[in-house]
Amino acid sequence: MHFLDQAKIFIRSGTGGQGAVSFRREKYVEYGGPDGGNGGKGGDIVFEAVSGLNTLIDFRYTQHFKAKRGTGGMGRNRTGAGGEDLVIKVPVGTQVLSEDKEEVLADFTHAGQTITLLRGGDGGRGNLSYKTSTNRTPRQHGPGWPGAEMYVWLRLKLMADAGLVGLPNAGKSTFINQVTNTHAKVGDYPFTTLRPQLGVVQHKNREFVLADIPGLIEGAAEGAGIGDRFLGHIERCQVLIHLIDANGEDPLEAMRIVNGELTNYGAGLDEKPRLVALNKGDLLDDELMQHFSDEVLAAGAERVFPISAATGAGIEALFDALLEYLPRDTATEKPEGVDPNADNEPGVWSPV
Repeated sequence: MHFLDQAKIFIRSGTGGQGAVSFRREKYVEYGGPDGGNGGKGGDIVFEAVSGLNTLIDFRYTQHFKAKRGTGGMGRNRTGAGGEDLVIKVPVGTQVLSEDKEEVLADFTHAGQTITLLRGGDGGRGNLSYKTSTNRTPRQHGPGWPGAEMYVWLRLKLMADAGLVGLPNAGKSTFINQVTNTHAKVGDYPFTTLRPQLGVVQHKNREFVLADIPGLIEGAAEGAGIGDRFLGHIERCQVLIHLIDANGEDPLEAMRIVNGELTNYGAGLDEKPRLVALNKGDLLDDELMQHFSDEVLAAGAERVFPISAATGAGIEALFDALLEYLPRDTATEKPEGVDPNADNEPGVWSPV
């Protein structure tokens, strides 16, 4: 499935049906009077978050969404049928933005969440509603109120509990393949990962979603490399894992570059808890790994863990620490339809 995380679409709610001009005509009924009914209401534009989707690729092929208009009123005081609402299904984590991308109109954080973004126009009044003591046979009617229309942007921010960041070739794809069932592409060249990858980690009777994004390089905020666009997919993460290639990178320089790009991006990424994982420890001796760990801690890292994504060494201790930053129930541990942000206070992990 192709991955798409931004799409621009046009939406328009339904126009209300026009009111009817009608007069009662029955044998032996004198002065029947007006009996035109009101028009039906136009359909609404409704967005619904559904599980099982993690891309906006469907909106590449369909960009115009128009709800049905209401049916006109009829004689014998019959109201026209309302237009059917148009329900647009989007992945969990989708944001609906205004055309200029300055305002967030809706934010879908859990499956089953629905928002009526545009309301359909009301139906026009039939001539019966215009009848007064001085206007016994009104012939005017309402044409029906028009629906609303607008262009909006859909932006997907994947729902993950923890996110992987680091320079290209730090071993992030190997790491996520080791701890989840994800089959991310692994190569000996930069930018092997071209789109975000999600995987579910099971650790000590807990379950959480881990997100891997393409590698960052210095100047990503200005568009260098793949840029920093994919950082939006870790905005919702509770904790970040900064993976550093201890065998091929200067750990201090790698930490400086990634910290700088997170700060330049903003959105609170630089304030999130961050665990530093010195990867490829299987290629270095313990003394050198300890030396790198001490350097990174002295440079301001919160916690440092020597690991090997290839062999799995050290990952258990890393995940033990990561569980301390997760909520009591992660998104995958809560029943479908429950807001994962509700009661979202992190708690210390317990086997009980």
